Amino acid sequence: MPGADSWASSPGRRRNMQGIRSQDTKPELAVRRALHKLGLRYRVGIAPDPGLRRRADIVFPRAHIAVFIDGCFWHGCPEHGRSSFNHNVDYWPAKIATNIARDADTNARLREAGWIVLRFWEHQDTTEVVDNIREAVRDQTVRSKARSAMSRRR
Repeated sequence: MPGADSWASSPGRRRNMQGIRSQDTKPELAVRRALHKLGLRYRVGIAPDPGLRRRADIVFPRAHIAVFIDGCFWHGCPEHGRSSFNHNVDYWPAKIATNIARDADTNARLREAGWIVLRFWEHQDTTEVVDNIREAVRDQTVRSKARSAMSRRR
């Protein structure tokens, strides 16, 4: 049995949970492949704002866009997240609530620093996700070019 301070209900459960990927998940890889096919270049798994010790899944540094692809279980998806738990009933609701609060804080702090934050659920259609990201990057690029042109005219 795990130690008293362990979050796992059993050694087997602990091994299982430790094996779950936090990055390079199937939904993430599908989105990244599609973005790359469109010719969009990005950074993976970096902190958009060095002062904020949180990493985005996909980052467009020049456009100041941070993309998060959230797992339904871990981030409390209203459609697929769990509302009841069979094991560790004291741990999981609190853990997921903490994740949700941290996500909201991350969004607020990045937006305050001038970033556009895009969040998607792992179950969302890859084509829709990619279209949303592509449009945001395009819009930011157009705005940036317009600002640059305006400053050159002055």
